[in-house]
Amino acid sequence: MTLSRACLPLALAGLTTGALAQPGPAPAPTPASLAACLAIENDAQRLVCFDTATGRQARPPEVADQQADVARELRANPAARADAMAEPARGNATLYAHDSQALLTDAIANAGQGSLLDTRWELAKDSKLGIFNLRAYKPVYLLPVFWSSNVNTAPSSPNPDNTVTTPQALDSLEAKFQLSFKTKALENLFGTNGDVWMGYTQSSRWQVYNTEESRPFRETNYEPEVLLVFRNNYGLPGGWRGRMAAVGINHQSNGREDPLSRSWNRVVFNVGFDRQDWALMLRPWIRLSDGNEDDNPDIEDYMGRGDATLTHVRNGHEYSLMARHTLRGGERSRGALQFDWGFPIHRNFRGRLQAFHGYGESLIDYNHKATYVGIGISVLEGF
Repeated sequence: MTLSRACLPLALAGLTTGALAQPGPAPAPTPASLAACLAIENDAQRLVCFDTATGRQARPPEVADQQADVARELRANPAARADAMAEPARGNATLYAHDSQALLTDAIANAGQGSLLDTRWELAKDSKLGIFNLRAYKPVYLLPVFWSSNVNTAPSSPNPDNTVTTPQALDSLEAKFQLSFKTKALENLFGTNGDVWMGYTQSSRWQVYNTEESRPFRETNYEPEVLLVFRNNYGLPGGWRGRMAAVGINHQSNGREDPLSRSWNRVVFNVGFDRQDWALMLRPWIRLSDGNEDDNPDIEDYMGRGDATLTHVRNGHEYSLMARHTLRGGERSRGALQFDWGFPIHRNFRGRLQAFHGYGESLIDYNHKATYVGIGISVLEGF
């Protein structure tokens, strides 16, 4: 945004008064006891309790973005900033006599506070909650019904040591569940920016209805990763904002012996955008070679070289669409789509529908194409 020099002093006043934009009328406060809030040990939870008890409403992320844009323009215009400190600002002639530079810096560092990606990655300066607190990462769910259109009874790989020669007795109907969490290990490596997060995700496919084979776990994938996450804030057409950029090391394996062993390591780049109740994450990656012991040397031509996930949150429902592709043409043009829908059914958990089509629903099926449909419950969603 660009402001006239005459408007800059008033805009600077808005950084403190909140007058740049006004949110809608606040809903009625939820009854709560201030005494009960005092008993809460965790600082962040205690603050939420006090806000609830008093009916305080956080400023919308659009306001934080607008204030950050104003602060950037003022910081780049020393003359206008001097005018703002020298002239009366809404009746207060000494409003910016102290710490005006710190005010601008804080406004810029709090861009996007309260946005979808900020709530998951603590991007804004005042959103950061410290290190080694467990946080939600990917959805946590249980799908008692998980059906496959094409069961992979003989997994294969170009490596002959990783090719099954005797078909397995597998059912098309099984159960699937996923666990996932993350925690911040380092915070504010570069001023008020640059956090190191550690994440872990585990997903299992369980042949729970296969009594003839003693109900085995068909496949479990383990995925630890470490990411260096940076906050950014830039505008895009359609009201989208660039929120974050990250780079990380990702390992994924199934922890099995040959011929069923599968694994790979990647350097993954994350670029995140959001807009009101929409979020988009782009993740290109570079595979790190496993050398001569590669369980799955052609995995990039099936599991792809990047993915994109679009999420929409609306009225308690969460819709997510993931698209993955090899970024190659011809016979090497392969990929996958996955749609997830989380919907409210109870205050402690939610219903979940999942549909997948393409290659690589799991590592053991990285080069196997099928359609999967599952339904169940989720305890935590992505947002």
